[in-house]
Amino acid sequence: MPLTDWELWACAQQVLKQHGTQAQVHIAERIGSLALAGDIAGVETWKQIADRVDQLSDCGHAGQRTKH
Repeated sequence: MPLTDWELWACAQQVLKQHGTQAQVHIAERIGSLALAGDIAGVETWKQIADRVDQLSDCGHAGQRTKH
């Protein structure tokens, strides 16, 4: 059974909490493992989580300015 939108957002937040700046690396490893195992549904789920992690990461950086 596919995850709900709420569950996907919760997963994305948890991945960011657990893996911080290495979240994308963790996600890529999971997608790779699932792809090798032939778990297409799992790959799709993790791609959806990755999209949400990207969105959450963008929100976190939106208000930051770089120093010149």
